[in-house]
Amino acid sequence: MKRTSAGNKLRRLLRRPGRVLAVLGAPNAFHAKIMEANGVEACFVGTSITGGNYTGLPDLGVLSMTECVGFAKWIAQSVKMPVILDGDTGHGGIMAVRRLVQECIDAGLAGLRLDDQPLEQKRRTLSSGISIISRADAITRYRAAVDARDEIDPNFVIMAQCYARNAVNGGMAEALARLRLYEKTAGVDWVQLEAPHSIDEIKRARRAVKGPFSAMKGELPRPLTLAEHKALGLNAAWYTFIPDQVLKISAWSFFQEFKKKDIQAWNEFTAAHADTPFTGGAKLPWDATGMTELNRWEAKYATKRKRR
Repeated sequence: MKRTSAGNKLRRLLRRPGRVLAVLGAPNAFHAKIMEANGVEACFVGTSITGGNYTGLPDLGVLSMTECVGFAKWIAQSVKMPVILDGDTGHGGIMAVRRLVQECIDAGLAGLRLDDQPLEQKRRTLSSGISIISRADAITRYRAAVDARDEIDPNFVIMAQCYARNAVNGGMAEALARLRLYEKTAGVDWVQLEAPHSIDEIKRARRAVKGPFSAMKGELPRPLTLAEHKALGLNAAWYTFIPDQVLKISAWSFFQEFKKKDIQAWNEFTAAHADTPFTGGAKLPWDATGMTELNRWEAKYATKRKRR
């Protein structure tokens, strides 16, 4: 049976002339559907913003490969937009990386982001004490992913996340060298700089890379707008933090009010958001109850029973 590649769509979105792809993080499958219904074109399944919401565990490399792929599979089955998985350090050596790629493709994902941190010292983005593996070991990790991808689905996207800028054994010069190596020698499709300190550093990194490139907020004073991303020649805006933070900030604020006002806090909250599908002010573009599908199948089988 011919395999349909989810990576095709992601590649097209990344290479649109004059367009920046906004990638947002999916806290779970239902919120991914809300995101897609409101125009989000691609989502990221992160070990913190997704895995942490499912499990309550910190982003310290404690989630297994099968758990992460499982979260992502539910999301990919729920939406049409391309889904990218946070592969962390690959969850092991060469064979673990190969299996991770294979499982991602089987789950219907569009891409995989892999880090250049050591497996045994994995830290979350912008943490203190981040270190990076040797250039040779990083190339091996990425090359293993690319080769595994090419055996199954050449359109699946392999993304390299470079942590060298703030690493205790790195720096900006090392980051620039690695971005080039990951693209040219390892053959990844997309590279990302984790912790730029300035716009100038993003410009220098962009000049070092020919293909798809993005940069996280890092130590910039604020996230860049889509127009600013475009002006810098970036292919994607890494807005993965937004949905997770919206949910957490909203929940915290609401429950602070609930402690003070009891059910009146709920009444005020729904009144302030009266125009949403969840407060009766709009309609979801899909049947979240599943009753439409159930009724269709019940009608079909009821007809068959009557004919007998």
